[in-house]
Amino acid sequence: MADAVIDVLEKEELPQLVELYNQVYRPTRTEETFRRRCLGRYNVLPLVARIKDRPVGFFLGYEAEPEVFIASTWGVLPDARRAGIGSQLLEAAQEWAGERGYESVRLECPNSQHPMLHMALGLGYDIVGTRADADRGVTMVLFEKSLS
Repeated sequence: MADAVIDVLEKEELPQLVELYNQVYRPTRTEETFRRRCLGRYNVLPLVARIKDRPVGFFLGYEAEPEVFIASTWGVLPDARRAGIGSQLLEAAQEWAGERGYESVRLECPNSQHPMLHMALGLGYDIVGTRADADRGVTMVLFEKSLS
């Protein structure tokens, strides 16, 4: 398992998260898309995972409701996968959310991404539903984990 360094990004470092996102997902997104996604959100948490100073993964989450923190998007570069970096990002976010009094964390991932599905289940998340993502043309699996 990789021992990634997980750092909280500052506002001015958002382009780094956008660049990582665009290396992992399609369609690509702009910095403005992410700024708008975070606009008016409470407790926005942008994280980056680094191996030997190289950014290899990202996480973006925020408060969904007063007791619930949501993992809006996260990912790991293809050449850094299967090394535990995604788990480290989610565990760091869970710890951060728990320290701030959130009772649960929600996340979603594409049904076609079996490693992500297995990772969420392995970290103790429960499947709570599905939804269609018309933008990506996929079905998303919804997960939730109690932090208490």
